Amino acid sequence: MHERYRLLGWVNKLSPAQMLLFFYFITVIISTLLMSLPIVYQDGVEVPFIDIVFTAVSALSVTGLSSITLADTLSTTGIIFLGFILQLGAVGVMSIGTLIWLLLGKKIGLKERRLIMTDQNQTGFSGMVRLIKQIVYVLLTIELIGFIVLGTYFLQYYPTAGEAYLNGFFGTISAVSNGGFDITGNSLIPFKDDYFVQLINMLLIIFGAIGFPVLIEVKQFVFSQKDKRILFRFSLFAKVTTVTFFALIVIGALMIFLLDITNFFADKSWHEAFFYALFQSVTTRSGGLSTMDITQLTEQNHLFMSFLMFIGASPSSAGGGIRTTTFALVIIFIITYARGGESIRIFNREVHEEDLLKAVTVTLMAIIIVSSAVMVISAIEPFSLTEIIFEVTSAFGTVGLSLGITSEISMTSKIILMLLMFIGRVGIITFLFMFKNSKKRGKYHYPKEKIIIG
Repeated sequence: MHERYRLLGWVNKLSPAQMLLFFYFITVIISTLLMSLPIVYQDGVEVPFIDIVFTAVSALSVTGLSSITLADTLSTTGIIFLGFILQLGAVGVMSIGTLIWLLLGKKIGLKERRLIMTDQNQTGFSGMVRLIKQIVYVLLTIELIGFIVLGTYFLQYYPTAGEAYLNGFFGTISAVSNGGFDITGNSLIPFKDDYFVQLINMLLIIFGAIGFPVLIEVKQFVFSQKDKRILFRFSLFAKVTTVTFFALIVIGALMIFLLDITNFFADKSWHEAFFYALFQSVTTRSGGLSTMDITQLTEQNHLFMSFLMFIGASPSSAGGGIRTTTFALVIIFIITYARGGESIRIFNREVHEEDLLKAVTVTLMAIIIVSSAVMVISAIEPFSLTEIIFEVTSAFGTVGLSLGITSEISMTSKIILMLLMFIGRVGIITFLFMFKNSKKRGKYHYPKEKIIIG
């Protein structure tokens, strides 16, 4: 009994970021135990424990990297369990916990609101519970529509309705959560000529990666009265996120096409090239699904796609990476500074210096973390540097694309990739706040002095 109270006392002393990471760690353990059950796997299939942990972490962080082939390994029950873990990772541990808490009729206190704020990367306490309700409502609506559309459409591909709707169910969750897992054994390659399936999956990936606050604002705009719709003003976050997100998709598709115009795309028709390039650009936002064997692309394209995966999805979404707003602020800051500007202005608004500082910090820390992981893995693995960079950025961006080395790397490398997936999911800021000093600073300043830079 005393040990229990001591543990509760220790947990209560944790900061919101530390407590959030603690809850994610507990959820990883539960997910691992769930994926260790015999009913999860097909008869006669045995999976090493490290691969069970790797799959659980990959699902909870909605990454999609896998050292096993799901189609040859998981049972129908296992597919449903994995879908549940993906759903948990997409919405967020604290969001699901809050929803259960509300269903039980419990009151959400200040500490819980702080945890939700940290988990969803928000800046204020107000409206946290309403935000969770809106996120769950929007996400479930999108998933229900995706499940019905894909499941019904798959009736022409599968012999039974059960198989069709099972693939529709898992495919929808995998796309919306940006999990990137597949139960076909070949991702979306079997549908490389079916543009309807590709279009639906691209839309689902975008819905999961563009950020829940953006989706909520769009919902409010669409369902508002006509007279109020004229006066509706989207937030600066929604504007920057949307413009950056779709600009990266367009630029990404163009670059992927140009970098392989004399190679992979040389013998492709215009519509084949268009959908191949567009889908790969969308999926590198954090999706992880693929309509082609990406090993056929040039090394230059692999490096460019690694850059896209490093950027990742938007804040408060199901994706990882440094996030689109971080990338946008850093680029705009560099341009502003080069032109002699003193403050960053976007859409007739000035950006807080604190937000700029966070963006630069996140970018630098991400470069350090990813570079360190690349150096360590390259020292112990026989694969090329490009393959390792691709694998590392895929894990950090919680994407799930791979050049085929995931199942062949050592246990040490898998542990490193799991840490990257974890950091990519919770975010650099939350990860850094885990080490934040809780002691109050004194109300004094030391004299300032200039340092020569550059």
